Amino acid sequence: MSQTKTQDAAQPKMLNGLMLMVAVVSAVSGLLYGYDTGIISGALLQIGDEFDTGHGMEQSIAAGILAGAVVGALACSVLSERWGRHKTILLICVVFIVGSLACSIAPSAILLAAARVLLGFAVGGATQTVPMYVAEMAPAAIRGRLVLCFQLAIGVGIVIATVVGATEKVDWRISIGAAAVPALIMLVLQLRLPESPRWLVKQGRTDDAEAVLQRVRPDGFDISAEMGEIVELEKRKKETKRSHRGWSGLRQAWVRPALIVGCGVAAFTQLSGIEMIIYYAPTILTDNGFSTTAALRVSVGLGVTYLIMMIVGLIIVDMVGRRRLTLIMVPGAAIALFVLGTLFVTGHAGKDNIPFIVTCLIVFMVFNAGGLQLMGWLTGSEIYPLAVRGAGTAAQSATLWGTNLLITLTLLTMIDTFGVGQVFWLYGLFNVAAWIFVWRLLPELTGHSLEDIERHLQDGEFSPKDFEGHAKSKPAGSTA
Repeated sequence: MSQTKTQDAAQPKMLNGLMLMVAVVSAVSGLLYGYDTGIISGALLQIGDEFDTGHGMEQSIAAGILAGAVVGALACSVLSERWGRHKTILLICVVFIVGSLACSIAPSAILLAAARVLLGFAVGGATQTVPMYVAEMAPAAIRGRLVLCFQLAIGVGIVIATVVGATEKVDWRISIGAAAVPALIMLVLQLRLPESPRWLVKQGRTDDAEAVLQRVRPDGFDISAEMGEIVELEKRKKETKRSHRGWSGLRQAWVRPALIVGCGVAAFTQLSGIEMIIYYAPTILTDNGFSTTAALRVSVGLGVTYLIMMIVGLIIVDMVGRRRLTLIMVPGAAIALFVLGTLFVTGHAGKDNIPFIVTCLIVFMVFNAGGLQLMGWLTGSEIYPLAVRGAGTAAQSATLWGTNLLITLTLLTMIDTFGVGQVFWLYGLFNVAAWIFVWRLLPELTGHSLEDIERHLQDGEFSPKDFEGHAKSKPAGSTA
């Protein structure tokens, strides 16, 4: 018992060199996601001038990466189960490089949109595979923070993208093609990393899994309990029918609560309005009287706010708790959107009210990025049972990207049809719905090992009430 307590207390400091490299790869992939999706915000202003595009083609260019992301998330779920997480991530790195370069040399708007579909494959594949890989490698006590390195890096990528766009001096072809450099770095780092120990156990390679687990834990750390639980869980899984694994396994009644929660959270991260702000803030603001320079500077401010709140979330999520943090933050985002919509509807969106508009946008970003946005990838990496984890994370990623795609393809058209203020109100209502969804269905997963979360599902105890009173912090692999 004393040994268990000692290990548990030591876990926040158990990030050895190899585990740190895993976190860096996760961070680079998140940076690429944030940069590749965020760079289009400022680039659209240049692209529109060069190719003489209208709102319809601009939506298609912005949405191309999202269409590819849906395909990438689904395809990489299959590849990560067959090839392993490691090889799949290597493929993703290569596609990131090729896709970035293809976008940078596209001779027309149509080919640019097609190249962004290819780039989107890598983005979607990364969101499906990388957080899952990190979660399967990380100790339970710091799993949330390590997985959120991915989310934090998205913020870094967005900030870099908005700063590049705000300079108004970097050609869009150079700014988009530059993403090939971090993708190459990610490829080199991933070549040095091992396969996920949980995937190795699934393949019957227990000795290899034990060797990997030993490498990613501190010297002298006893991995026997963690290894034993992984093996035991895989043994139970193999005793189940084949129809209970992978995509078919998602149809099982006991898995359904995880699927509903995971996909619901994923959808609401997008319906909350974050992508509307990231992709189209400069377009919306310039269409409503802002100068291009002012609109791009606002975009930088929003990106910096996003990053700061990612850092804050990274620090506090394992202390405050996933569910509690989300419930605290979502109402602030909803109020900001309602106020913002009112300013536009009542005709108070002119130059005299720029400070109020910018304040509302910043406030929205504070509460959205520091709450609901943290949960999209984090819950997907830890909520699904091992037998269906690949399919579950793919379904969740596809839901997120599909919702994002729908929003991106329709937002400017909706604004043209209904008005900016009314659209802000609509997204405010989506935040209200998100709060109700989290309050009723999302359990507090903080501090629970992946195996413990799976046991709750199997026992039919996956409501918020079922997780109340349970230990907040358990050693990875503990069966106590």
